[in-house]
Amino acid sequence: MRPAGCLALALDDLARAGFIEHFGVSGDELRSFDSGRTFRAGQVVIREYHRFEGVSDPDDMSIVYAIEGEGGARG
Repeated sequence: MRPAGCLALALDDLARAGFIEHFGVSGDELRSFDSGRTFRAGQVVIREYHRFEGVSDPDDMSIVYAIEGEGGARG
């Protein structure tokens, strides 16, 4: 796990590894904002994740997921 201030570095590393699409939850599906494709739970795999906590407040937390969907969509 990286220190809390390294969120931007983690995002840069993931982009260099090909995780460049942006996903969001839409109902019970995951939607790629870039391609418009949608994925159901069985069509995606979480390849890695990074968890970041605030230095002074553990409730100040972020999690970044590296997701790969069917057909090679990575974000």
